[in-house]
Amino acid sequence: MPRKRTVGLIAVAVAATAGLMVSQIGPASAALSPTVAPGGNFNLGVWALQLPTGSPGSPTTIQPAQLRGASGYVNPAYFFTDKTDGSMTMFAPEKGVTTPNSSFARTEFREMNANGSAANWTLAGNHTLSATLRIVFVTHHVAVGQVHLGTGGTSTKPLLELYYHANGDIRLGTENSPAGGQTSHLVGHVAMGQQWSYVMNVTGNTANLTINGSRTSYSIPSSFNPYRQYFKAGSYNQSSSSSTTNGAKVKFYALNVSHS
Repeated sequence: MPRKRTVGLIAVAVAATAGLMVSQIGPASAALSPTVAPGGNFNLGVWALQLPTGSPGSPTTIQPAQLRGASGYVNPAYFFTDKTDGSMTMFAPEKGVTTPNSSFARTEFREMNANGSAANWTLAGNHTLSATLRIVFVTHHVAVGQVHLGTGGTSTKPLLELYYHANGDIRLGTENSPAGGQTSHLVGHVAMGQQWSYVMNVTGNTANLTINGSRTSYSIPSSFNPYRQYFKAGSYNQSSSSSTTNGAKVKFYALNVSHS
């Protein structure tokens, strides 16, 4: 039987497991070419890329049209294809340009619509972000997936934020209300360098998270109902210093978004 528990955004049910350790999964099923830009291996037409470069408070943003295709955008320091396994590699240093509402640099995707407009969907429906990835190194912890608040109010918080920690812990941060206050939940553990997968799903006022097949579900408070949402994924480093070499390097082997 499922275990019941109450946490932050109220957890509805947790699949019974022998603990929070989750096993390494095998390689992604689709072969990745090591000789093309990330856009040749992944559908990047539904993403805009934010980089840790630019001017203070205004990071460089690469639009979907620039990311698409085998000859699409590459940045040798922050965003490139691994020449050995074809993974889409994203590095965010501890020192870099940040957005006005954050102290941390990022090399991170923001979800877009196919027509080039910014994604901004309601809680109604069925919305899914899935990824297969591994973290090569991280100073402290890194956000690798988000459901972020869009229009509908003044809050700029993420509804859900998935973190990987240097000790191998995987934690989900759930926002208690649009006013703020994040609750952290330990949802898995994978050793540094091992490949793993996640699925973040929102269906109405329920959020579902699956880590390597182990699923947890959370009730989304009605205070979020006026807000629209969008997905984010990548390497959003969660520590800062004067170092441009310390930070978080994340490799993606699969990345998909679906809505119904």
